[in-house]
Amino acid sequence: MRASRAAALNGSAEAAAGKAMASPIESPARMASPAPLAPPASEEPLSRRHSTHPSRPRAWAELLRLPALFTVPGDALAGAAAVSARPTPRTLLAIASSLCLYEAGMALNDWADRDVDAVERPHRPLPSGRVHPAAAFTAACAFTGAGLTLAACAGRPALTVAVPLATTIWAYDLALKNTPAGPLAMATARGLDLLLGAAAATGAGSAGRGTLGSVSGSAAAAAAERRAPAPGLSTDLRGAVPLVRSGAGLGLSRALPSPRLRDADQLPRLDIRRALPSAALLGLHTLAVTTVSRRETQGGSHLAPCAALAATAVLTHLLTRQRPPTADATDGSRGGTGSHRPANQATATLRLALATAYATTTARPYLHAALNPSPPLTQQAVTAGIRATIPLQAALTTRSATRTDAATALLTTAFAPLARRFARKVSVT
Repeated sequence: MRASRAAALNGSAEAAAGKAMASPIESPARMASPAPLAPPASEEPLSRRHSTHPSRPRAWAELLRLPALFTVPGDALAGAAAVSARPTPRTLLAIASSLCLYEAGMALNDWADRDVDAVERPHRPLPSGRVHPAAAFTAACAFTGAGLTLAACAGRPALTVAVPLATTIWAYDLALKNTPAGPLAMATARGLDLLLGAAAATGAGSAGRGTLGSVSGSAAAAAAERRAPAPGLSTDLRGAVPLVRSGAGLGLSRALPSPRLRDADQLPRLDIRRALPSAALLGLHTLAVTTVSRRETQGGSHLAPCAALAATAVLTHLLTRQRPPTADATDGSRGGTGSHRPANQATATLRLALATAYATTTARPYLHAALNPSPPLTQQAVTAGIRATIPLQAALTTRSATRTDAATALLTTAFAPLARRFARKVSVT
């Protein structure tokens, strides 16, 4: 009996031992897991470094929202077309000035919102620590100075527009953004950016098309008239002073106004006013997009996307209407050339296609955001509104219905695929 009981105990012990040996293979989960080994020092920090500390160029690209830059050159081009001026080197200076002022606004925007972004967008460059706030503010100041300098190089009228443009940008970012006047300030800034291109084109001092050739011609004529002695005036230096002080000299000076003042001060002011309708249309679009963007992180607003959708419909209707041709675009009395005569039906078809592209780019995202104003759909609507700025600028450029403006519009549309490509890497909002 004792022997059988001992054998039974031995068998149970052997079975338990065999089960314990087999359990690691049959059921690994039942085993007590050993203490986890710490990963190598080079693995985890490397992954964290890639996820939270990207390269410095990428951080600055996110801060400045580089894909949105492709929506800027069309402002100056549309402004030049609005005053029936061909793109000139002054237009390039206006574009460069607009780019600098636009980036100044981007850097200043994140600097002013760094506390809000720390809660709502901690991945942004400033809250995440990838860009120091002082560096962002310094960049905003540097871009502003560069933009004003470039505008001054484009002429005094361009600088006259660039100064209030820079003031509006700083006022929006520092004071007006979270007030009811915020969207209106942003719309004003975009309209002034278009007027900057118009001022650069007309600020050349020419009475016609604003080309460098006409500028040099007017300057040469004015210089020659200043050098040539007037009839009845002595060329002797000693006799010139008494004659100027005499009544005849004063009357003659009134009878011969300076052509430089007449060309540079009177005509450009009249020309810039012709760009106001295009600036107003671009400002209306910007007003709609900015109003929608105020709720892009919280969502919950049905009214803003609906209003933006209505604004898109109004803009599309106005874009399809052709502006009557101006005198300088139809004849050569003010510098018009054959390449700037009213174009054929092809230009009208191009304008209609661009207006349709503008409407289709914004209509569907706005409608989705109106039906479901969630943050993701609202952000998609804002992104679509920013992208739609390019076909809107191109459509505004074709309102003069000339072959030169049609070519400029096609140049503007070339920025759209570039903006879409870079937007896949860096967000525009």
